[in-house]
Amino acid sequence: MASNILQVPFRRSHSVTLSNAITQYISSKYDQRPDMFAEDLLIIERLRNEAINVQEPHVSGVSRLVTYAAQLKWLGGKFPVDVISQNNIRFELANVIFNLAALYSQLAFSVNRTTSDGLKQACNYFCQAAGVLTHLRSDILPDLRTSPPEDMDDMTLQSLEQLLLAQAQECFWQKAVKDGLKDASIARLAAKVSDFYAEAGDHAVKSNAISPEWIHHMTAKHHHFAAAAQYRQSLDCLEKRKYGEEVARLRDSEACVNEALKESRWINRTVLGDLQGLKTRVTEDLKRAEKDNDIIYLNPVPPKSELKLIDRASMVAAKAPSQVTDAISMLGENGPLGQPLFSKLVPYAVHIAASIYSDRRDRLINENIIGELENMTDKLRE
Repeated sequence: MASNILQVPFRRSHSVTLSNAITQYISSKYDQRPDMFAEDLLIIERLRNEAINVQEPHVSGVSRLVTYAAQLKWLGGKFPVDVISQNNIRFELANVIFNLAALYSQLAFSVNRTTSDGLKQACNYFCQAAGVLTHLRSDILPDLRTSPPEDMDDMTLQSLEQLLLAQAQECFWQKAVKDGLKDASIARLAAKVSDFYAEAGDHAVKSNAISPEWIHHMTAKHHHFAAAAQYRQSLDCLEKRKYGEEVARLRDSEACVNEALKESRWINRTVLGDLQGLKTRVTEDLKRAEKDNDIIYLNPVPPKSELKLIDRASMVAAKAPSQVTDAISMLGENGPLGQPLFSKLVPYAVHIAASIYSDRRDRLINENIIGELENMTDKLRE
């Protein structure tokens, strides 16, 4: 069914057996035996299977992805980057975090947005989705030490973040309309929706992963909400008897709607229907306002350049859940994300440091003690 918002699709996970890779690595690189960690190996494989089988928007999927991601973050300190070549632990973590963001966006999409509670819930899910992508871009991918895939490059993620915030703000705007807030307030909310969509589109055109259809959608929505903002501001002008300014804002609103309708070949019928509904209202109000001003009020109509810019009211922000950003601190004896796996395995950095220490110790003993003893023995024999 067509919708006036978008949901981020899941990334497909590769079929790898993480437990086998970890077993081989422990066998070849550590002094500890893999069978010491048999239970942990079973658990990590189960957590992975549960996470990669999250393929539909159900809230139960959040805990599966979050729990697996927490263990992967913990394991990142136990193993080097290249445990499974390209499909290393950090790459696996990036996939899981991306899919968590996708899940939040799909949960928002599936919520009933015809009610105030549904709109609040959808707004919150979109903000969480944006926050998870911000965390992925800022904290996870820099540790990858390789170029991320196209759908996780910087421009793509920034575009998706702004798109999700645009849709969160749109939910807030829709609730404001439903609750009957003042036109000036609704105008400020709509103007910010337009800004978010504009930023999403600006990043999208620099991405190789965002589809042309999505770019057309973002462009149409940017102009749509610019038009909606001016329309609501015109209603505020009418209430305040600023008849000339009312006409000017309605004219600009009509121009913005017409700009959005240039995308009509590529946008779905729901978005197109929203635009056509707005155009009908704007056209009717403009016709009435021009007639009233020409015959009754005779106020000068200012050019667009003289219109005061509509203030922005941003009501949303990217906010990743704490179990994502502070995952490791939530692992422990009674931690909400469970016991940390492989806790008895010496961290890789410590293992390397111990090896270096052993080598240096042996070299010092050979050079300074054994060497000196051999010299003294030779002197005694002489």
